[in-house]
Amino acid sequence: MGGPDAERPVSISSGAEVAQALRESGRYEVVDLIIDRPSVEKLDDLPGDVIFPVLHGQWGEGGPLQELLEEIGRPYVGSQPGPAALAMDKLETKRVLAREGVKTPLAIEIGPQDHCRLDPPLVVKPVDDGSSVDIRICRTHDDVVEARRQLHPKRARLMAEQYIAGRELTVGIVNGAVLPVIEIVPTVAFYDYEAKYDRDDTQYLLNPPLSPRVHRECHAMSMIAWNRIGCRDVARIDFRLDESDDLWFLEINTMPGFTTHSLVPMAAREIGIEMPELCASLVEAALARSKVGPAIAV
Repeated sequence: MGGPDAERPVSISSGAEVAQALRESGRYEVVDLIIDRPSVEKLDDLPGDVIFPVLHGQWGEGGPLQELLEEIGRPYVGSQPGPAALAMDKLETKRVLAREGVKTPLAIEIGPQDHCRLDPPLVVKPVDDGSSVDIRICRTHDDVVEARRQLHPKRARLMAEQYIAGRELTVGIVNGAVLPVIEIVPTVAFYDYEAKYDRDDTQYLLNPPLSPRVHRECHAMSMIAWNRIGCRDVARIDFRLDESDDLWFLEINTMPGFTTHSLVPMAAREIGIEMPELCASLVEAALARSKVGPAIAV
């Protein structure tokens, strides 16, 4: 846990929860480690037969760490480097899934000198970072200008995306099985970093009141994304449902959070899978890819 990315504190919280859950499962010897950006040699020196990389962001979730883990040949939880990198690139993911018939808001990349061809309301956000980091909802052209003034200096790649008003839905997938739909109802303007990780007044509605068609589409679109991106072990897919009951794909996360506020553990619990069993099932999936016996480093 840890890493060099913007969501390092979340990673540390998630990692602590995973380590505790695995200990409670009674199946493993668990070593929990906070890392920065280690070399291949340092990773190879980590204890354990399986590594559970509970990291979020470009390096820890988006491919570079996974490439190092492939190089040392140690089984690990989560997607392989190619799918991890593709999922982290929100624009390329949208292009890939649009070709599969998945409906997704129009979006473009905007460099510092580019004219933004889309009209507000827009979401301005990084192309390649976590789902709650440096997001700006822009309802006017002045909002767009201000968002770009703030974000371009610290972000190599920015995107502008058509803003879809409506309900926020999310679907987790664990070991290829779709979990119950969750509707997120923040008390603030949108589900930002604070609403996701810090506030206690965000509401999470499990199996919310949706038409049977929308429920089917949530599951179907989630599996299309999972399969087309090539995910493994665990992922979370985020949607918007507009006022016409049209479902819009936003993004897919290949290592979603495991904090006390996180959505995949919440959805798993709804169908009777508690955190120790959830985390153990992910370790077992990694062990199944290896003949090594069960000990684990988190």
